[in-house]
Amino acid sequence: MGRAPPVESSCGAQRDQRVELVPVPIFHAIVLGLVQGLSEFLPISSSGHLLLVPWLFHWNDFGDPSIEKAFDVALHLGTLIAVVAYFGKELWVYVREGARLIFRRERPGSPEGRLAVLLLLSAIPAGLVGAVAEKKIDDKLGKPVLIAISLIFFGLLLGWADRRAGKRELDSFDSGDALKVGAAQILALNPGTSRSGITITALRWLGFNRDSAVRASFLMSVPVIAGAVVFKMAKLAKNGIPHGLAVPMLVGVITAAVSGYLAVWGLLKLVRTHSFMPFVVYRVAVGVLVLAVWFARR
Repeated sequence: MGRAPPVESSCGAQRDQRVELVPVPIFHAIVLGLVQGLSEFLPISSSGHLLLVPWLFHWNDFGDPSIEKAFDVALHLGTLIAVVAYFGKELWVYVREGARLIFRRERPGSPEGRLAVLLLLSAIPAGLVGAVAEKKIDDKLGKPVLIAISLIFFGLLLGWADRRAGKRELDSFDSGDALKVGAAQILALNPGTSRSGITITALRWLGFNRDSAVRASFLMSVPVIAGAVVFKMAKLAKNGIPHGLAVPMLVGVITAAVSGYLAVWGLLKLVRTHSFMPFVVYRVAVGVLVLAVWFARR
């Protein structure tokens, strides 16, 4: 990607001709980096917001698929850096203990090792479905109206689940929870649902307290985001970075990492004293606004 189809040279041989793509403005890279960092971890849908922002403001930076996919790698890399930076020590313990449980088969294993395996297993269903149905998801979903409806519906669902007076702690997470949350996470492949939103909704419905639900959602995001980054970077390595996109990508990584770190810190702090109702109100308001704009543009 980032290259035109082979064209005939004067000697009859085929050669690649690089397309001169218009670089993404730095301001747009900053805005989208902030949007990705905040919305990846707040329960408001990063994929939905990344589609809505250019649509609302008539940005045409991503007319070429190679630019969109390359920049998407940068944004996901930034959010991966954010969550690893925040949970670094905790993640190391989970990785170490999980590896001991899997490879050394140390039974019954430590609580951290057991939880690490369960959190990893919960990420597999969405990962498999996403890898198999990526093209269909891109073609069929992600329309402004569908995003708006999803923001409203799953926002109200979050508000309903959050009203449950759950007191379960993260150490009570079991295989049944992993199966249910993993199944719910498949819904996040639809832009507008929100990966963090649907996992928090499922965890609150299963009786976990807010702090445990948010912490589990963040820890679950590591294998999901890491898998997406590896998958997308493999394609990027094959096709190369589109001309003129290196600097905007770097800006996107930095802004997504900084804003993502602040989002993780802020949400964990917020839920210790408040409900998720502000995010429910925000989702409904944005959904209604998008529907109004869509109808006005028809």
